[in-house]
Amino acid sequence: MDNKDSEAEIHPLKTEDAKAQENHENSVERRIISKQTAGLSRLSRWRTAAFFVSLFLCLVIVFAFSFIIPCPERPVSERTWFQSYNNAVAYRFLALEDVNEDKVQDVLFVFKASNGSSSFNSSCLDEGLPSPCAFVAAVSGTNGRALWESPAAQDVEWMECGIQQLGGAGAPGCLVVGKPVALTALDLRTGEVQWRQSSDFGANYTLLTPVSVIPDVDNDGVQDLVIFIATGKKIKSFIHSGKNGQQIGSTGSLAVDGSARYIRLNLGSSPYFLFYTENSLYAYSLKDLYSAATGMERKLPSLQQDPQWEKNIDSTTHRLSLLSSGDFRYLAKIPGQSRENILVISSEMATLISGKNLQTLWTLNVSRALSEPLLGYYKPDVLGVLLESEIGPNKKKVMIVESASGAVQWDLTLNSGAESPGPAMLSTADHRSTFLIWGDYEEPGNETRSTAPLQKLYLFHPSYSNILLELRNNTDQVIAFSAALFERSRHACYVLLRGPQPSQEPGPVSLMKRKLKEDVSESKVIRLSQAAVDSEQYIRNRLYRMRFHSRE
Repeated sequence: MDNKDSEAEIHPLKTEDAKAQENHENSVERRIISKQTAGLSRLSRWRTAAFFVSLFLCLVIVFAFSFIIPCPERPVSERTWFQSYNNAVAYRFLALEDVNEDKVQDVLFVFKASNGSSSFNSSCLDEGLPSPCAFVAAVSGTNGRALWESPAAQDVEWMECGIQQLGGAGAPGCLVVGKPVALTALDLRTGEVQWRQSSDFGANYTLLTPVSVIPDVDNDGVQDLVIFIATGKKIKSFIHSGKNGQQIGSTGSLAVDGSARYIRLNLGSSPYFLFYTENSLYAYSLKDLYSAATGMERKLPSLQQDPQWEKNIDSTTHRLSLLSSGDFRYLAKIPGQSRENILVISSEMATLISGKNLQTLWTLNVSRALSEPLLGYYKPDVLGVLLESEIGPNKKKVMIVESASGAVQWDLTLNSGAESPGPAMLSTADHRSTFLIWGDYEEPGNETRSTAPLQKLYLFHPSYSNILLELRNNTDQVIAFSAALFERSRHACYVLLRGPQPSQEPGPVSLMKRKLKEDVSESKVIRLSQAAVDSEQYIRNRLYRMRFHSRE
């Protein structure tokens, strides 16, 4: 202590300088702290401002999307609509495609008249065709409004829609096979002619349908077309460019032993065409057809051949040895585990053949088939096949068969006329199917009918295996019938095309779309057995509430 005091007395100025230095440092520290505090305060205010600005922008965006910017309008589909055409005849073609891109299926059909409907005032002369001529028409699935009409040909033998890149366009197209022979490609969206090519099929021919779309074989980037016609005991094949319709190569000739039909099988990357007459089966690969048309061998992936199939095909006659018995009525493709199988239906038997090794998987006794087999689901996710076979004059048997085993899951006997439409199927949300069947049901013990059977439309769903719903009693001539989900997984409807056919005198033609639920709510409940089930109104209500599902 004495030393510090003496030091201060000896050096008084030094002590004062130290104190001044200390005070200066303290002052600097206070200014720094003050600046830091002010900076933090300003930063906090900026953060608060940014938060409220962001919140305000979010509210503005929500408000704009909610009230100012309109949401895309979902088309409101009418439950029932009609389109009528006077002094016309209609063809047995119905196609369902989204023509106007509103995500609702639209209806395409063909009628023959001197002029189109009043909606377009189009005439046959617009395309240089004699009157009357065949018009392809597209009708909105939502309200029945005509979308377009196009004079296509003097007469129509076949129409196929939904062909991708037809004419080289970005939109799908429709191919019309006319008579006199002309191939016409129409734009699906507008109905405008993409190209028209005449062709010489010769005299007295029969067009084999459907027209097949094949992979691009002329390297123009567009799928191509193969058309088959039958003349006597020969089948002629024509390969046409999908881009401009010009024929690729020359006409191929295939020898068969009678009137033939065909189906196409896709065996991996190897397309095969199976032709069947009453007594024989013939198989041609796409490579065979291309070589016959062009006389050239090309190594394209689409022109490969299946070794297992080639072993069973006679290299000279192209006969396919599958079954010893003939009398073939129908061939149908049935999806299998790895590739498509073949369902062969003769006058007395149905046989499923493996597409992999050509071995028989199962057989089932059936009588004469009346319609093409229809795929559907009786059990959840278990594929089945609906078969209709004739069991007597104006009588048919309807069976649902499990595709994997051939076991009969359900059957029904109906009266049926010669012009009865084929069945249809709609997939339901319970992973099964609703089946729509035409016929005339008679209760057992009341089978005294002497007049021609009526055309009645019935609904069957596997949840009620002993119940039918009678949806409508139709007295008009039904030319074509189809059913589909007009929107994805909803709006189950059926379409009826009625009126005279080309072989008859012109008259009124009508096209009708009707929502299935409208008929279900007013349907007649038919009990196939006396087993105790729910009340009729409960059954109607439950099937009315049934939800549908798009499997694609």
